[in-house]
Amino acid sequence: MTPAEVANGVLAGRRRAIGRAISMAESLGPEGREVMRLLHPRAGTAMRVGITGSPGAGKSTLSAAIVRLLRERGLTVAIVSVDPTSPFTRGAVLGDRIRLGDHFLDEGVFIRSMASRGHLGGLAEATGDAMTILDAAGFDVVIVETVGAGQNEVEVQALTHTVVLVLMPGSGDAIQAIKAGVMEIPDVIVINKRDRPGADVLAGEVESALTLVPTDGWLPPVVLTQALDEQGVDDAWGAVERHRANLAASGLANARARDGMRRNLRSLALERLARDLVERADDAALDALASRVIAREIDPATAVDSILGTPPPQEG
Repeated sequence: MTPAEVANGVLAGRRRAIGRAISMAESLGPEGREVMRLLHPRAGTAMRVGITGSPGAGKSTLSAAIVRLLRERGLTVAIVSVDPTSPFTRGAVLGDRIRLGDHFLDEGVFIRSMASRGHLGGLAEATGDAMTILDAAGFDVVIVETVGAGQNEVEVQALTHTVVLVLMPGSGDAIQAIKAGVMEIPDVIVINKRDRPGADVLAGEVESALTLVPTDGWLPPVVLTQALDEQGVDDAWGAVERHRANLAASGLANARARDGMRRNLRSLALERLARDLVERADDAALDALASRVIAREIDPATAVDSILGTPPPQEG
């Protein structure tokens, strides 16, 4: 299929074309770029939600419960699950998330796993493209669930309208989140597994921590859930909807989108530069430069200048 055929298939909502488009985007080649050029103008209507938090907090269970809730309301949902990369296959370790398995046969739900491939922002490099593809395909809500890398979970804010941070009692999540600055990321905070001891205490700690975080007029609500039993999920999604309404009413939606896109473009540029450098500095070239540095013929900074193709700075 040509990029134009794939793009037309996406716009028609054909699942095979959607999957093919995401694969093209993940390859980071010219075909993927052409597909994105064709689809980007047709996206922008979906509600984009990020779900982040440490491993084991129940992000996938919460995602599955939210999907079930939204389907009961007649909304179509797409999920991009970013998983750790397998050291053997370079694919997503957890595949299509076991907790989301109940939704595989639902035509109103599309689930895609993506391998992080070492990307440190909690997302795969092509995650933004995948969300745009699913947006253009006509899904009402697009959810991205991050890999769960703790303090690196920051890029999700640049790609979504609302970020949900999932914590759980007894894990030390609140202290780690405060130390890492993660409290500045979420728009809604969900304390999952509320049946565990210490859930109310954690909620109090989080609410106290939020008083120290600068706000734009929106104080992230703290919602307690038991996602496995679908308890409190209505409240959690209600908080997401209130945040979206607040963005629209306050006039901050455009400013947030612009700020997020600025950070996203900077991140994409750095990723492309990194790939170019890897291709330019092959093992043989690096070995030769390393040998010269070890032999004290050149210093490391000069070696880097050679890799980058930039002239060394002039004295005076």
